Amino acid sequence: MDTKALDKQYIMGTYGRFPLEIVSGKGSLVYDENGKEYIDLGTGIAVNTFGIADDEWVEAVTAQLMKCQHTSNLYYSEPCAKVAEALCTRTGMKKVFFGNSGAEANECAIKIARAYAAEKKDRDTYFIITFKNSFHGRTITTLSATGQDVFHVDFTPLTEGFLYAEVGDIEGVERFIAENKVAGIMLETVQGEGGVVPMPLSFVRSLEKLAKENDILLIVDEVQTGNGRTGELYSYMNYGITPDVVTTAKGLGGGLPIGACLVGEKAEFTLGLGKHGSTFGGNPVAAAGALNVLSRIDRDLLDGVKAKSEYIFKSLEGKKGIESVTGLGLMIGIKTVRDASEVITELREKGVLAIKAKDKVRLLPALNIPMPLLEKAVNTILEVV
Repeated sequence: MDTKALDKQYIMGTYGRFPLEIVSGKGSLVYDENGKEYIDLGTGIAVNTFGIADDEWVEAVTAQLMKCQHTSNLYYSEPCAKVAEALCTRTGMKKVFFGNSGAEANECAIKIARAYAAEKKDRDTYFIITFKNSFHGRTITTLSATGQDVFHVDFTPLTEGFLYAEVGDIEGVERFIAENKVAGIMLETVQGEGGVVPMPLSFVRSLEKLAKENDILLIVDEVQTGNGRTGELYSYMNYGITPDVVTTAKGLGGGLPIGACLVGEKAEFTLGLGKHGSTFGGNPVAAAGALNVLSRIDRDLLDGVKAKSEYIFKSLEGKKGIESVTGLGLMIGIKTVRDASEVITELREKGVLAIKAKDKVRLLPALNIPMPLLEKAVNTILEVV
Protein backbone atom coordinates (compact mmCIF):
# COMPACT_ATOMS: atom_id res chain seq x y z
CA MET A 1 0.00 0.00 0.00
CA ASP A 2 1.08 3.58 -0.58
CA THR A 3 1.47 6.11 2.24
CA LYS A 4 -2.09 7.44 2.01
CA ALA A 5 -3.61 3.95 2.17
CA LEU A 6 -1.39 2.95 5.10
CA ASP A 7 -2.32 6.16 6.90
CA LYS A 8 -6.02 5.55 6.39
CA GLN A 9 -5.81 1.99 7.65
CA TYR A 10 -3.56 2.43 10.67
CA ILE A 11 -3.70 6.05 11.91
CA MET A 12 -6.63 7.45 13.89
CA GLY A 13 -8.76 9.70 11.72
CA THR A 14 -8.25 12.86 13.76
CA TYR A 15 -6.78 14.94 10.93
CA GLY A 16 -8.43 16.24 7.80
CA ARG A 17 -5.33 15.77 5.70
CA PHE A 18 -4.85 17.47 2.33
CA PRO A 19 -4.49 14.91 -0.50
CA LEU A 20 -0.75 15.51 -0.61
CA GLU A 21 2.31 13.66 0.65
CA ILE A 22 5.32 15.89 1.31
CA VAL A 23 8.48 13.87 0.81
CA SER A 24 11.26 16.47 0.66
CA GLY A 25 12.08 20.14 0.43
CA LYS A 26 14.62 22.89 0.73
CA GLY A 27 13.96 26.25 2.30
CA SER A 28 10.49 27.45 1.30
CA LEU A 29 10.06 24.88 -1.46
CA VAL A 30 8.62 21.42 -0.84
CA TYR A 31 8.01 18.45 -3.14
CA ASP A 32 5.29 15.82 -3.21
CA GLU A 33 5.45 12.11 -4.04
CA ASN A 34 5.25 12.93 -7.75
CA GLY A 35 8.02 15.54 -7.62
CA LYS A 36 5.67 18.50 -7.96
CA GLU A 37 7.05 21.71 -6.43
CA TYR A 38 5.16 23.95 -3.99
CA ILE A 39 5.88 27.23 -2.23
CA ASP A 40 5.29 26.49 1.44
CA LEU A 41 3.33 29.20 3.27
CA GLY A 42 2.40 26.96 6.20
CA THR A 43 5.78 25.78 7.59
CA GLY A 44 4.20 22.93 9.54
CA ILE A 45 1.92 25.47 11.27
CA ALA A 46 4.64 27.98 12.17
CA VAL A 47 7.23 25.34 13.11
CA ASN A 48 9.88 25.34 10.37
CA THR A 49 11.27 28.77 11.24
CA PHE A 50 13.90 28.73 8.49
CA GLY A 51 12.09 26.38 6.15
CA ILE A 52 12.87 22.80 5.22
CA ALA A 53 16.30 21.17 5.67
CA ASP A 54 18.02 24.45 6.57
CA ASP A 55 21.77 23.79 6.38
CA GLU A 56 22.80 25.54 9.61
CA TRP A 57 20.01 23.96 11.61
CA VAL A 58 20.70 20.48 10.20
CA GLU A 59 24.38 20.84 11.04
CA ALA A 60 23.64 21.88 14.64
CA VAL A 61 21.14 19.08 15.20
CA THR A 62 23.32 16.43 13.55
CA ALA A 63 26.38 17.42 15.59
CA GLN A 64 24.43 16.93 18.84
CA LEU A 65 22.84 13.72 17.58
CA MET A 66 26.31 12.28 17.08
CA LYS A 67 27.23 13.14 20.69
CA CYS A 68 24.16 12.18 22.73
CA GLN A 69 20.53 11.96 21.63
CA HIS A 70 18.99 11.87 25.13
CA THR A 71 20.00 11.90 28.76
CA SER A 72 17.19 12.54 31.23
CA ASN A 73 16.55 15.39 33.58
CA LEU A 74 18.45 13.51 36.28
CA TYR A 75 21.63 14.84 34.64
CA TYR A 76 22.89 18.21 33.38
CA SER A 77 22.86 18.92 29.64
CA GLU A 78 24.75 21.78 27.99
CA PRO A 79 22.31 22.43 25.09
CA CYS A 80 19.39 22.62 27.53
CA ALA A 81 21.23 25.06 29.80
CA LYS A 82 22.34 27.25 26.90
CA VAL A 83 18.85 27.53 25.44
CA ALA A 84 17.54 28.54 28.87
CA GLU A 85 20.29 31.16 29.12
CA ALA A 86 19.46 32.53 25.65
CA LEU A 87 15.74 32.74 26.43
CA CYS A 88 16.25 34.49 29.76
CA THR A 89 18.92 36.86 28.47
CA ARG A 90 16.76 38.00 25.57
CA THR A 91 13.47 38.31 27.46
CA GLY A 92 14.46 39.35 30.96
CA MET A 93 12.73 36.26 32.35
CA LYS A 94 14.46 34.41 35.20
CA LYS A 95 13.83 30.68 34.81
CA VAL A 96 12.68 28.20 32.16
CA PHE A 97 10.93 24.82 32.27
CA PHE A 98 11.23 22.71 29.12
CA GLY A 99 8.55 20.39 27.76
CA ASN A 100 7.83 19.11 24.27
CA SER A 101 4.87 21.13 23.02
CA GLY A 102 2.80 24.24 23.40
CA ALA A 103 0.14 22.37 25.35
CA GLU A 104 2.77 21.22 27.86
CA ALA A 105 4.13 24.74 28.19
CA ASN A 106 0.62 26.04 28.85
CA GLU A 107 -0.09 23.27 31.38
CA CYS A 108 3.06 24.34 33.20
CA ALA A 109 1.95 27.99 33.18
CA ILE A 110 -1.45 27.08 34.64
CA LYS A 111 0.24 25.05 37.39
CA ILE A 112 2.54 27.99 38.16
CA ALA A 113 -0.37 30.46 38.41
CA ARG A 114 -2.30 28.20 40.77
CA ALA A 115 0.74 27.31 42.88
CA TYR A 116 1.72 30.98 43.17
CA ALA A 117 -1.80 31.94 44.26
CA ALA A 118 -1.95 29.06 46.75
CA GLU A 119 1.30 30.23 48.30
CA LYS A 120 0.59 33.98 48.30
CA LYS A 121 -3.18 33.93 48.93
CA ASP A 122 -5.01 30.64 49.51
CA ARG A 123 -5.78 27.35 47.79
CA ASP A 124 -9.21 28.56 46.71
CA THR A 125 -7.58 31.16 44.47
CA TYR A 126 -7.31 29.10 41.31
CA PHE A 127 -9.42 30.70 38.56
CA ILE A 128 -7.69 31.53 35.27
CA ILE A 129 -9.20 34.16 32.98
CA THR A 130 -8.79 33.32 29.29
CA PHE A 131 -10.59 34.77 26.27
CA LYS A 132 -13.33 33.76 23.91
CA ASN A 133 -11.93 32.66 20.56
CA SER A 134 -8.66 31.58 22.20
CA PHE A 135 -6.80 28.30 21.71
CA HIS A 136 -4.32 26.94 24.25
CA GLY A 137 -3.94 23.23 23.47
CA ARG A 138 -5.67 19.84 23.33
CA THR A 139 -4.96 18.27 26.71
CA ILE A 140 -8.04 18.28 28.94
CA THR A 141 -6.79 21.27 30.94
CA THR A 142 -5.52 23.38 28.03
CA LEU A 143 -8.71 22.48 26.17
CA SER A 144 -10.58 23.80 29.21
CA ALA A 145 -8.55 27.00 28.95
CA THR A 146 -9.52 27.34 25.28
CA GLY A 147 -12.41 29.76 24.85
CA GLN A 148 -14.15 27.95 21.98
CA ASP A 149 -17.08 25.62 22.67
CA VAL A 150 -16.48 23.68 19.47
CA PHE A 151 -13.32 22.18 20.98
CA HIS A 152 -15.14 21.11 24.17
CA VAL A 153 -17.72 18.80 22.59
CA ASP A 154 -17.41 15.15 23.75
CA PHE A 155 -14.73 15.89 26.36
CA THR A 156 -16.74 17.02 29.35
CA PRO A 157 -16.37 17.28 32.26
CA LEU A 158 -13.59 19.76 31.61
CA THR A 159 -11.07 20.94 34.18
CA GLU A 160 -12.84 23.51 36.33
CA GLY A 161 -11.63 27.00 37.11
CA PHE A 162 -11.58 28.84 33.77
CA LEU A 163 -13.44 32.07 32.99
CA TYR A 164 -13.86 33.24 29.39
CA ALA A 165 -13.79 36.99 28.87
CA GLU A 166 -14.54 38.96 25.71
CA VAL A 167 -11.53 40.51 24.00
CA GLY A 168 -11.72 44.28 24.45
CA ASP A 169 -14.10 44.14 27.42
CA ILE A 170 -11.87 45.31 30.26
CA GLU A 171 -14.91 45.90 32.50
CA GLY A 172 -15.86 42.26 32.08
CA VAL A 173 -12.36 41.19 33.17
CA GLU A 174 -12.63 43.51 36.19
CA ARG A 175 -15.94 41.88 37.13
CA PHE A 176 -14.43 38.41 36.91
CA ILE A 177 -11.62 39.52 39.25
CA ALA A 178 -14.06 41.14 41.69
CA GLU A 179 -16.39 38.13 41.81
CA ASN A 180 -13.88 35.23 41.71
CA LYS A 181 -10.59 34.26 43.27
CA VAL A 182 -8.40 34.72 40.21
CA ALA A 183 -4.86 33.33 39.97
CA GLY A 184 -3.98 34.23 36.39
CA ILE A 185 -4.90 35.96 33.13
CA MET A 186 -3.86 34.01 30.04
CA LEU A 187 -3.91 35.50 26.55
CA GLU A 188 -2.63 35.28 23.00
CA THR A 189 -1.75 38.72 21.64
CA VAL A 190 -2.81 37.34 18.25
CA GLN A 191 -5.51 34.67 18.38
CA GLY A 192 -4.18 32.31 15.73
CA GLU A 193 -6.65 29.42 15.66
CA GLY A 194 -9.32 32.01 16.39
CA GLY A 195 -8.84 33.61 12.96
CA VAL A 196 -5.48 35.41 13.22
CA VAL A 197 -6.90 38.37 15.11
CA PRO A 198 -4.57 40.71 17.07
CA MET A 199 -5.72 42.03 20.44
CA PRO A 200 -6.02 45.84 20.76
CA LEU A 201 -2.93 47.49 22.25
CA SER A 202 -4.82 49.45 24.92
CA PHE A 203 -6.67 46.32 26.05
CA VAL A 204 -3.48 44.28 26.50
CA ARG A 205 -1.85 47.08 28.46
CA SER A 206 -4.96 47.38 30.65
CA LEU A 207 -4.75 43.64 31.38
CA GLU A 208 -1.14 44.06 32.49
CA LYS A 209 -2.19 46.89 34.82
CA LEU A 210 -5.04 44.84 36.30
CA ALA A 211 -2.77 41.86 36.87
CA LYS A 212 -0.20 43.97 38.72
CA GLU A 213 -2.79 45.73 40.85
CA ASN A 214 -4.33 42.42 41.97
CA ASP A 215 -1.15 40.31 42.21
CA ILE A 216 -2.41 38.04 39.44
CA LEU A 217 0.07 36.34 37.10
CA LEU A 218 -0.13 37.58 33.51
CA ILE A 219 0.53 34.68 31.13
CA VAL A 220 1.20 35.28 27.44
CA ASP A 221 0.80 32.24 25.18
CA GLU A 222 3.48 32.63 22.49
CA VAL A 223 3.18 29.12 21.09
CA GLN A 224 2.37 30.35 17.58
CA THR A 225 3.25 34.04 17.85
CA GLY A 226 6.73 33.54 19.29
CA ASN A 227 10.26 33.16 17.98
CA GLY A 228 10.23 36.02 15.49
CA ARG A 229 6.87 35.27 13.90
CA THR A 230 5.39 38.74 14.57
CA GLY A 231 8.51 40.81 13.85
CA GLU A 232 9.78 40.76 17.44
CA LEU A 233 11.33 37.82 19.28
CA TYR A 234 8.05 37.44 21.20
CA SER A 235 4.81 39.14 20.28
CA TYR A 236 4.27 40.78 23.67
CA MET A 237 7.28 42.96 22.84
CA ASN A 238 5.15 44.67 20.18
CA TYR A 239 2.79 45.69 23.00
CA GLY A 240 5.37 47.07 25.40
CA ILE A 241 4.31 44.85 28.30
CA THR A 242 6.19 42.55 30.68
CA PRO A 243 4.37 39.26 31.39
CA ASP A 244 4.97 37.14 34.49
CA VAL A 245 4.90 33.92 32.46
CA VAL A 246 5.57 33.31 28.75
CA THR A 247 4.91 30.01 26.97
CA THR A 248 6.35 29.04 23.63
CA ALA A 249 6.93 26.06 21.33
CA LYS A 250 6.42 25.51 17.56
CA GLY A 251 9.07 27.70 15.88
CA LEU A 252 11.46 27.48 18.84
CA GLY A 253 12.73 24.07 17.76
CA GLY A 254 12.77 24.82 14.03
CA GLY A 255 11.23 21.41 13.30
CA LEU A 256 11.86 19.35 16.43
CA PRO A 257 9.43 19.12 19.38
CA ILE A 258 10.25 21.49 22.22
CA GLY A 259 8.15 23.70 24.46
CA ALA A 260 9.24 26.22 27.04
CA CYS A 261 7.58 27.98 29.96
CA LEU A 262 9.46 31.11 31.04
CA VAL A 263 8.84 32.80 34.38
CA GLY A 264 9.76 36.26 35.59
CA GLU A 265 10.96 37.34 39.00
CA LYS A 266 7.55 37.15 40.69
CA ALA A 267 7.15 33.39 40.13
CA GLU A 268 10.82 32.49 39.75
CA PHE A 269 10.81 29.95 42.60
CA THR A 270 7.15 28.83 42.52
CA LEU A 271 7.84 25.36 41.13
CA GLY A 272 10.47 23.69 43.29
CA LEU A 273 11.95 20.21 43.53
CA GLY A 274 9.55 17.50 42.38
CA LYS A 275 6.71 19.91 41.54
CA HIS A 276 6.83 19.27 37.79
CA GLY A 277 8.64 17.12 35.23
CA SER A 278 8.92 15.89 31.64
CA THR A 279 10.82 12.85 30.39
CA PHE A 280 11.80 14.39 27.07
CA GLY A 281 11.74 18.05 28.16
CA GLY A 282 14.98 19.81 27.25
CA ASN A 283 16.11 16.91 25.06
CA PRO A 284 19.65 17.80 23.90
CA VAL A 285 18.94 17.31 20.18
CA ALA A 286 15.80 19.46 20.24
CA ALA A 287 17.67 21.99 22.38
CA ALA A 288 20.54 22.14 19.88
CA GLY A 289 18.00 22.98 17.17
CA ALA A 290 16.41 25.64 19.37
CA LEU A 291 19.77 27.19 20.20
CA ASN A 292 20.53 27.50 16.49
CA VAL A 293 17.13 29.08 15.82
CA LEU A 294 17.47 31.64 18.62
CA SER A 295 21.02 32.57 17.61
CA ARG A 296 19.77 33.59 14.17
CA ILE A 297 16.70 35.61 15.16
CA ASP A 298 18.47 38.96 15.14
CA ARG A 299 17.35 42.51 14.40
CA ASP A 300 18.00 42.16 10.67
CA LEU A 301 15.82 39.06 10.43
CA LEU A 302 13.04 40.66 12.50
CA ASP A 303 13.11 43.82 10.36
CA GLY A 304 12.88 41.55 7.33
CA VAL A 305 9.80 39.88 8.79
CA LYS A 306 8.18 43.29 9.24
CA ALA A 307 9.07 44.34 5.69
CA LYS A 308 7.65 41.13 4.21
CA SER A 309 4.54 41.54 6.31
CA GLU A 310 4.06 45.08 5.03
CA TYR A 311 4.47 43.82 1.45
CA ILE A 312 1.80 41.13 1.95
CA PHE A 313 -0.68 43.54 3.55
CA LYS A 314 -0.17 46.21 0.87
CA SER A 315 -0.45 43.64 -1.91
CA LEU A 316 -3.67 42.05 -0.64
CA GLU A 317 -5.68 44.69 1.21
CA GLY A 318 -8.59 46.09 -0.78
CA LYS A 319 -8.03 43.79 -3.74
CA LYS A 320 -10.87 42.10 -5.59
CA GLY A 321 -12.01 38.93 -3.85
CA ILE A 322 -10.51 39.90 -0.48
CA GLU A 323 -12.70 41.19 2.35
CA SER A 324 -10.00 41.76 4.95
CA VAL A 325 -6.43 40.97 5.96
CA THR A 326 -5.54 40.56 9.64
CA GLY A 327 -2.54 39.50 11.69
CA LEU A 328 0.91 40.61 12.71
CA GLY A 329 4.28 39.98 11.09
CA LEU A 330 4.28 36.76 9.10
CA MET A 331 1.17 35.44 10.83
CA ILE A 332 -1.60 36.53 8.49
CA GLY A 333 -5.29 35.71 7.96
CA ILE A 334 -7.08 36.52 4.71
CA LYS A 335 -10.89 36.69 4.63
CA THR A 336 -11.80 35.88 1.06
CA VAL A 337 -15.11 36.35 -0.75
CA ARG A 338 -14.86 32.76 -1.96
CA ASP A 339 -14.90 29.93 0.58
CA ALA A 340 -11.46 29.66 2.17
CA SER A 341 -11.26 25.89 1.65
CA GLU A 342 -11.90 26.32 -2.07
CA VAL A 343 -9.19 28.98 -2.25
CA ILE A 344 -6.70 26.75 -0.40
CA THR A 345 -7.47 23.84 -2.75
CA GLU A 346 -6.93 25.95 -5.86
CA LEU A 347 -3.74 27.43 -4.43
CA ARG A 348 -2.43 23.92 -3.84
CA GLU A 349 -3.25 22.96 -7.42
CA LYS A 350 -1.24 25.99 -8.56
CA GLY A 351 1.75 25.14 -6.35
CA VAL A 352 1.19 27.23 -3.21
CA LEU A 353 0.53 25.65 0.20
CA ALA A 354 -1.61 27.67 2.62
CA ILE A 355 -3.69 26.55 5.60
CA LYS A 356 -6.91 27.64 7.30
CA ALA A 357 -7.90 29.50 10.47
CA LYS A 358 -11.68 29.45 10.99
CA ASP A 359 -13.05 30.96 7.75
CA LYS A 360 -9.77 32.53 6.65
CA VAL A 361 -6.79 31.56 4.54
CA ARG A 362 -3.81 31.56 6.91
CA LEU A 363 -0.23 32.33 5.90
CA LEU A 364 2.74 31.32 8.08
CA PRO A 365 5.76 31.37 5.76
CA ALA A 366 9.35 30.78 6.82
CA LEU A 367 10.82 33.92 8.37
CA ASN A 368 13.57 33.94 5.74
CA ILE A 369 11.39 33.16 2.71
CA PRO A 370 13.11 34.75 -0.34
CA MET A 371 11.21 37.73 -1.76
CA PRO A 372 10.93 36.27 -5.29
CA LEU A 373 9.13 33.22 -3.88
CA LEU A 374 6.93 35.37 -1.65
CA GLU A 375 6.02 37.63 -4.57
CA LYS A 376 5.17 34.63 -6.73
CA ALA A 377 2.98 33.18 -3.98
CA VAL A 378 1.18 36.49 -3.36
CA ASN A 379 0.50 36.90 -7.09
CA THR A 380 -0.94 33.39 -7.13
CA ILE A 381 -3.21 34.28 -4.20
CA LEU A 382 -4.42 37.39 -6.04
CA GLU A 383 -5.09 35.30 -9.14
CA VAL A 384 -7.03 32.63 -7.23
CA VAL A 385 -9.20 34.94 -5.08
